Amino acid sequence: MHINVFKFGGAAVNSSAGIKNVAGIVMKFNTGPLVIVVSAMGKTTNALEQLLNDYMKKDPIAIVGSYQKIWDFHFSILDDLFSDKNHEVFGEVESLFNMLRGYIRKGHLYTTTPLDYDFEYDQIVSYGELISASILHHYLVFRGCSCTQFDVRDLIRTDSTYRDARVDWKTTESLIQKNIRGYFRDHRKPAAIALTQGFIGCDPLHNTTTLGREGSDFSAAIFAWCLQAKELTIWKDVPGVMNADPKWITDAVCLETLSYREAIELAYYGASVIHPKTIKPLENANIVLRVKSFVDPNLPGTSVINLREWEITTPIFIRKQNQMLISVSPRDFSFILEENLSEIFRILANFRVKVNVMQNSAISFSICVDADPLKVNPLIAYLKKDYETRYNEGVELFTIRHYNDEAVNRMVNGRKILMELKSRHTLQVVLAKNRDAEL
Repeated sequence: MHINVFKFGGAAVNSSAGIKNVAGIVMKFNTGPLVIVVSAMGKTTNALEQLLNDYMKKDPIAIVGSYQKIWDFHFSILDDLFSDKNHEVFGEVESLFNMLRGYIRKGHLYTTTPLDYDFEYDQIVSYGELISASILHHYLVFRGCSCTQFDVRDLIRTDSTYRDARVDWKTTESLIQKNIRGYFRDHRKPAAIALTQGFIGCDPLHNTTTLGREGSDFSAAIFAWCLQAKELTIWKDVPGVMNADPKWITDAVCLETLSYREAIELAYYGASVIHPKTIKPLENANIVLRVKSFVDPNLPGTSVINLREWEITTPIFIRKQNQMLISVSPRDFSFILEENLSEIFRILANFRVKVNVMQNSAISFSICVDADPLKVNPLIAYLKKDYETRYNEGVELFTIRHYNDEAVNRMVNGRKILMELKSRHTLQVVLAKNRDAEL
């Protein structure tokens, strides 16, 4: 049984027109059996994060406003998709919203103990995927597809590291084999579809967990690996994997083929088209990854495959904005030694801060990290207790794979370089956003 996996992100399902387009792609390209993994619609995750922030602040007026915006967005899409207002999808989506509202009311009105942000994040923000999957499932059935919806929390088992849960691969594989492969085995219909949610899972305590922001790609890779799928296709709003973000570099080109190793490198350095955790399960099982455009699905896209001999001459640009450069030094100006680095990395792990690039000298250690105030602000306050700590806000991290002088000059373009790291194939530079940005 050759199973394929399709993953559709929020941009693909951000409107009624988007849902109709996805249905058209599924009906055209599905040869069955097919697993579909879907993200929350459009900017729903951002909207739910705002609702979460209002909830954490216990601001009832703001909660009602944020909740209503999310409700209105989804029901306007439902109204466009289904002329029959008695269709069961309306009741199913309303039930999900009622569960979300009930959870918020319970926590807001009856909880006196401090709320844990990471835990509450997973319980609230996960509703975006649950609602999106419900709508897409019912529309595919409406269009005549043989589609069954599965709750991914019954399939992907994780630990309790909320907002960045680790997968229990053995249990997850057993659950997916039993439920999804069993479904295809028992329902031998042409082009049968199993549809589920990306981004989320469930811990042993039956609490909802999430796999990290943009984790739906990883979810799709989990299903592909567990089912030993033939291919995984990730549908994006770009023609494939580009050598740069076309919104930033207008003459960016699509890379027709990538090796697993190059794709892993690009994901690691922050290429937004592929989630960093996605590639390794596919490589281990030799599953072809295709990145295709839902805007023009007839384009060939990019194929990521096992290539032992592979060379590329086109520089690949990766840009990470909203970064912070942090530099620490011992207060007595002693050397940065192994014990200092060990202590610093322990602190970083405790605050769950991921290092995007690092560099050390005799008396200082510098890191560039995502400027997440919930993590970085307490990290800096803690570091200041024992280290001389300086930081630059509003910086950008640029990575060039397969760089040359022309590519470097194009990227830097006269801006102040705050940090530079170079290897055989990769150049990383931290650039000040403005000439006067250095603190």
